[in-house]
Amino acid sequence: MTETNEGQESPGRRRFVRTALTVTAAVCAGAVSSRPVLPAATSAGPNSARPATPESAWRELSAGNRRWRTLHERHPDETPAVRRTVVSGQHPFAVVLGCVDSRVPPELVFDQGLGDLLSVRSAGSVLDEAVLASVTYGVLELAIPLIVVLGHQSCGAVTAAVRADEEGGRLRGHMQYLADQIRPAIDHRLQGDARVDAAITANALLVRARLAAEPELVSRIAAGKLTAVGARYALTDQRVRRLH
Repeated sequence: MTETNEGQESPGRRRFVRTALTVTAAVCAGAVSSRPVLPAATSAGPNSARPATPESAWRELSAGNRRWRTLHERHPDETPAVRRTVVSGQHPFAVVLGCVDSRVPPELVFDQGLGDLLSVRSAGSVLDEAVLASVTYGVLELAIPLIVVLGHQSCGAVTAAVRADEEGGRLRGHMQYLADQIRPAIDHRLQGDARVDAAITANALLVRARLAAEPELVSRIAAGKLTAVGARYALTDQRVRRLH
């Protein structure tokens, strides 16, 4: 074996190191290239075509929820370019009237971003003048074609309203307003958890019916420019199901 001075390498050793580095780089490149290439993030937000019909808006929401529940979220419309774009205006394609529950944020549940949704939230998706005005604003001023009333599994507001109705009591302070609004959705033929679960669905549908009957919205619905739907989110599988 040929000896070398300290700090120097023989030509043979240098060739060996270069060969090893080349092989390592090739292996790493092969590993990277073998990974699946994810499609570019698309959405209905400021950087792409905005759904202009109720049907296309629902399809976009359904596709986003599919990404969410299968752990393939794209988190669209959050880039610096989009943040600059929305400074000059907003063009959301759906109003989502949902609950204040921290487990059901519409932008996450539907995998949407800045400028995509007009989110209105109240406990139990209950309507009052401010909520109704907010939804109406989205339709009349922003020409949004779809309203989604989103109820959800294990809704605390509905549960409290059902329990208060069963016990003949009242909720504290302003919360009694929630119970009064939710009470028509309670089916007294059912018992226990079944009564609560059914009331969650019925409440979303009743709120949806009230919105669809609003004079400012009726003509747009009749012309096919607007649809109001009820939907329900399951905490167990993260799926949003449209209600009929």
